[in-house]
Amino acid sequence: MRTALKLATLLLLALPALAHSADDTRRQFDRDAGKYVQVMVADPYLELHLGPGRRYPVFHVISRGEPIEILYRRTDWFKVRDEHDREGWVRRDNLAETLLATGEKLPLENIHSRDLDAYPWEAGGQTGNFGGGNVNSVYLSYALNRNLAVEVAAENTLGHASNSEMLLLGIVHTPRPDWRISPFLDAGTGIVRVHPKATIVAPPQTHETVGYYGVGAKWYLTQRLVMRADYRSYVIFTNRDKNEDRNEWKAGFAFFF
Repeated sequence: MRTALKLATLLLLALPALAHSADDTRRQFDRDAGKYVQVMVADPYLELHLGPGRRYPVFHVISRGEPIEILYRRTDWFKVRDEHDREGWVRRDNLAETLLATGEKLPLENIHSRDLDAYPWEAGGQTGNFGGGNVNSVYLSYALNRNLAVEVAAENTLGHASNSEMLLLGIVHTPRPDWRISPFLDAGTGIVRVHPKATIVAPPQTHETVGYYGVGAKWYLTQRLVMRADYRSYVIFTNRDKNEDRNEWKAGFAFFF
């Protein structure tokens, strides 16, 4: 039941971004009251596939200088129509040299790079393992620039000996935000409230300070939806002689807004 609840939460987080992404890609070629964009093939040829993927066979080749209409987009594939009403799918890279009626190149937005001016905020949810117990996490971050972001997160951990809640503040460094699978480093601090489990006498709750550092990666599914995976190492600073170490891994979805 708990696993199903986690999956349902992640799906609800992903659905708004998926819907907006589908609308955005279709609106890109529907700005003139429903008129399709017409371009001229500038490459030596253009291969039409039966479907949006390399696994679909090529059924027709369009020669240089012939006009085509761009109907709509699905991720990195575009559905086009030639002057004989043949419709097929073309990869984004193969349309890079096509020309508009003005002689300019067709502006093709890369859906796997984030538009920081339009969507500086990121919100997401993850689930995974923290020190042997189940962890659920939600976070919100703001991009200071293409490489740095400030992030706040709340986590709930269900362990064998205790449950805990954490509130975290950190910074995330992304060295290559232009990669579709983009690695990052993060570090931060926060507070943790621990609820020990007991059968007879309930031990008192404790409040401790934590610090962490970690690595992770974001996989850009669309321009506004990513899958994120983290691995972190935590230090819990206790009042006892020895601090506690915990490792954590988690994965989930996030969207930009």
